[in-house]
Amino acid sequence: MSKFPIPAFTRYQKFIIAVLAFLQFTVILDFMVLSPLSAILLDELSITTSQFGLVVSAYAFSAGAAGLLASGFADRFDRKKLLLFFYTGFIIGTLLCGLAPNYHMLLIARIVTGLFGGVLGSVIYAIITDLFPMEKRGRVMGFVQMAFASSQILGIPFGLYLATHYGWHSPFLLIVGLGVIVGILLAVYLKPVDEHLKLQTKKNAFVHMLDTIKNTRYLRGFSATTLLATGGFMLMPFGAAFAVNNLGIPLETLPVVYIATGCFSIFGGPIAGKLSDKYGKFPIFTLGSLLALTLIVIYCNLGVTPIWLVIAINSILFLGITARMVSSQALLTAIPAPQDRGAFMGINSSVMQIAGGIASAIAGLIVTQEPSGFMSNYPTLGYVVAGSILITIALMYGINRMVDKDTEAPIIPPNPAVRDDVDMAV
Repeated sequence: MSKFPIPAFTRYQKFIIAVLAFLQFTVILDFMVLSPLSAILLDELSITTSQFGLVVSAYAFSAGAAGLLASGFADRFDRKKLLLFFYTGFIIGTLLCGLAPNYHMLLIARIVTGLFGGVLGSVIYAIITDLFPMEKRGRVMGFVQMAFASSQILGIPFGLYLATHYGWHSPFLLIVGLGVIVGILLAVYLKPVDEHLKLQTKKNAFVHMLDTIKNTRYLRGFSATTLLATGGFMLMPFGAAFAVNNLGIPLETLPVVYIATGCFSIFGGPIAGKLSDKYGKFPIFTLGSLLALTLIVIYCNLGVTPIWLVIAINSILFLGITARMVSSQALLTAIPAPQDRGAFMGINSSVMQIAGGIASAIAGLIVTQEPSGFMSNYPTLGYVVAGSILITIALMYGINRMVDKDTEAPIIPPNPAVRDDVDMAV
């Protein structure tokens, strides 16, 4: 438990949190919108569950490769410039998704989107780690993670509405429009984030990447991230198809489930962040993981279910998942040294995307769709995810002990030229 009052955010820090959360919203929406579209795309494009799983995993694999390649250079540039470069590529890739005429072009577009979008998360976390001390990071991660719930409340239901009335391309075009707005805000108002450049040596970028990968301290974080990615990438791709065909939720009513669930979980991020800063990252992670594990096993074994019960289970489940993600990301930021943060975050993002791609592909092999539309073997999928959660708790316990024994690496202060000294409570 924290022994000192949690410091307040400055005005500029509030702006950073808001714009990064908005950016994260567009990136997450781009990924999450595929889940509710699964019920439409399986029929519209006449593809199998394994082919749809490949569409999801194609993004993940390309994102993983891009994150790995970019990791060696991530600490050698102003993070603002890096963020703008990859975000521009992400917007172009999403536009290609919105113009794709068939399955194969959609697959190619997802690869392009992943090449750029997969790096954005690592840059965001590096910026957060550079500009916010450990005692604030739980709250910052909590607000940034609100993007998940926001994409459910605002993005996914509206995306489903657009897909139903104007075709499945329209949600991607919506994301492009939002992305342009975010890009302008970043270019105009975000100040340089380049204090880390003073700590850099003349080490070759490739050598820097290899040294980061071989660091035994960092390997523990990468191992935990591998399993952290399993749950979401396994359950999300076929979530809508499972709800429609197994739980008996009509497609036109599905947005109600996402909206109601999101309304509950949108408050989960900030609350989990504050609790993580106050009581410790690992205790909140463990509590959220056990809650999520229990609800996943129950949910995956349901048959035809009243919509109110589906909403109730999903709401509690997402509270557990949110607490799990906020606390784990905050804890993982304490692992790398300041001069390695960009490389660590890039490789960590790459590991998450590649592991998620493998998990998504495996999910496509475990789950099959019968001629009636029924999704078979979903309980098996739930047990696999539950097992991965238990192993992750053990890995995060070791990381928590390691971080507790170490002195927190010096925090890089915000650029003095853009510092805002007026502290205001959130």
